[in-house]
Amino acid sequence: MQAIDTLYLEERKPLTASLRERLFALGVVLSTIAVLLYVRLFNPATPGEGFYISCPFHSLTGLNCPGCGTTRGLHQLTHGHILTALNYNALMVLSLPVMAYAFVSYALVAARGRGLPKPFVKAVYIRALFWAVIAFWILRNIPVYPLTLLSP
Repeated sequence: MQAIDTLYLEERKPLTASLRERLFALGVVLSTIAVLLYVRLFNPATPGEGFYISCPFHSLTGLNCPGCGTTRGLHQLTHGHILTALNYNALMVLSLPVMAYAFVSYALVAARGRGLPKPFVKAVYIRALFWAVIAFWILRNIPVYPLTLLSP
């Protein structure tokens, strides 16, 4: 009976991250800071300022994808203009608490070897998020007021 019980025991992970995991987390943190600094210094809405790639979906179709306006919105956020960032991409601004949680967790892994607790997200919420992004994608391309407020 004891052999059967051991089959269901999970392998315990070490309390602290390995050197490889800590270096990866440090890379994520430093890359994020570098990108945010670049976006703060160079305005993506100004032609010729900085090096920014245009959205391939928008270039091919003329429609906005769920990510269109994110870089311009991040530029506005780094300057403290929350409402202007909402005008560029509301979905990006609403997702910031999740991104901030992940960033702090990676920073803690890099610094002390342990991040924040990883919350369990039920599959129904992941599906709901997926359909919310799809709905945002569709609605921001309908040229009828007030849906035109969703486009960047």
